[in-house]
Amino acid sequence: MKLSGELSEFCDRIGYRFQTPELLVRALTHGSISSTTRPDNQRLEFLGDRVLGLVMAEAILDADPTATEGILAPRYNALVRKETCAAVAREIELGAVLKLGKSEMVSGGRRKEALLGDGMEALIAAVYRDGGFAAARDLILRLWGSRVHEVEEDARDPKTALQEFVQARGEPTPQYEIIKREGPDHAPEFTIAVTLASGERAEAKAGAKRQAEQAAAKALLERLDT
Repeated sequence: MKLSGELSEFCDRIGYRFQTPELLVRALTHGSISSTTRPDNQRLEFLGDRVLGLVMAEAILDADPTATEGILAPRYNALVRKETCAAVAREIELGAVLKLGKSEMVSGGRRKEALLGDGMEALIAAVYRDGGFAAARDLILRLWGSRVHEVEEDARDPKTALQEFVQARGEPTPQYEIIKREGPDHAPEFTIAVTLASGERAEAKAGAKRQAEQAAAKALLERLDT
């Protein structure tokens, strides 16, 4: 199989050439366009998540030989979570080469956090299958770059940090509520509020519900810290 010019340019962007190009095509194929003769990337995504996890666990251990498990765990979570995978995917313009069905294209699938994150994990697995662990490790460390060394010592996501904060005060779980949904279906914008049992509250807006929740939690934590 010969890659199209678009996919050949994508290989240049990621710095890897496939011996079996079909693996790359499969990694980029979303379920909305898959068929019996054109399998989607879900199985590769499953594998890629595990490969990424092993590479990152080793990388953060090597980056800080004195860090305890309590420090390493949140760093690890920050580096492998879907938002980080999606951010890396945007940097290599993975969305532009995703194979999507018409419905997903119309609804802005090439920009969706979940699709980009899944596609990134599938790409990692494709490289692993094609060139082995060393090739996958090189790809991951190259694309994640300085993130490995710059991840914060306390890298918990804001929702987790807020949850731990209220638990320490003996309060129940924070409540998240969608206040407003604006924009077209292919580019929605959510305003979400987070409220504590003690009455403290904050709102935030983002293009995905999870992002808006994280932003609201971060805003409330900053307010509580003042």
